[in-house]
Amino acid sequence: MQRENRSSGTGFILKGLSDDPMMDLILFFVFLSIYLVTLVGNSTLIIISKIDCNLQTPMYFFLSNLSFLDICYITSIVPKMLVNFLMTKKTISYAGCAAQMYVHLSLGETECILLAVMAYDRYVAICNPLRYMIIMNTHVCIKIALGTWISGFLLSIVHVASTLLLPLCSDEINHFLCEVPAVLRLSCIDTFINEVVIFVVGVLILLIPVFLIAVTYLHILVTILKIQSAKGRSKAFSTCASHLAVITIFYGTAIFMYMRPRTSHSPSMDKMVSVFYLIVTPMLNPMIYSLRNKDVKGALQKAIGKCAQSGKS
Repeated sequence: MQRENRSSGTGFILKGLSDDPMMDLILFFVFLSIYLVTLVGNSTLIIISKIDCNLQTPMYFFLSNLSFLDICYITSIVPKMLVNFLMTKKTISYAGCAAQMYVHLSLGETECILLAVMAYDRYVAICNPLRYMIIMNTHVCIKIALGTWISGFLLSIVHVASTLLLPLCSDEINHFLCEVPAVLRLSCIDTFINEVVIFVVGVLILLIPVFLIAVTYLHILVTILKIQSAKGRSKAFSTCASHLAVITIFYGTAIFMYMRPRTSHSPSMDKMVSVFYLIVTPMLNPMIYSLRNKDVKGALQKAIGKCAQSGKS
């Protein structure tokens, strides 16, 4: 597809995950279930963080931000997927493709920064507990959160603009969404500059935060090992383990997707990786935090108990 056709509003064809109508129907129910579980899980975390006074701390403020971000993240992708699973011809308009690419990249880059911020929050809480609520006061947390969201949405403009300005020779995207590497494969010209842009942004958004998180957790580990109380060490390890699990899953798949050479990309592998970090990870995040966190489980049990009592009365 030529550049002039694109600018007039011509859409794209998405090859999706399968060409088999029966498999598409099965995938529809699988991804619908994942979507609903993600909405319920993350919404529950947000609600109990607001209604339980024990969870109204900086840690759960940022965790609520992560849950809201994950709801937006998966909503920018899955509803369109579900519609296409039921369609013979899977299409997306040029404007829809641009919007989807911008929104999911912005949210993904916001999550990269937010996970690094959450690591700093754990560092202050464990390494400087007496001044934790002073350093991470409400105004500071709000400013950090705003800065995180704004940074993510500004940085993604570079990715999207450099991709959508390319002249394209095809309108068929071998993917289930408008992912940057998949759209770059449609280009009529060499995409070396775009790959450099992806690499530079990847260093800023992925590699630098990972390095900072690693340094932060080294300090945290040293501090935890100095804690004399076994219960104190266990609680510190528990909250950190949840965050490290989320970091490993998200950063690992995102780095694999965006930081490896273009020659090593394959459509089938890219689809699998995208499913994991775009769709599965937002579903896993609330499970990881709730299953490994006694405070969250206690708040959830308390909320369920109140609901049961009000239902009886």
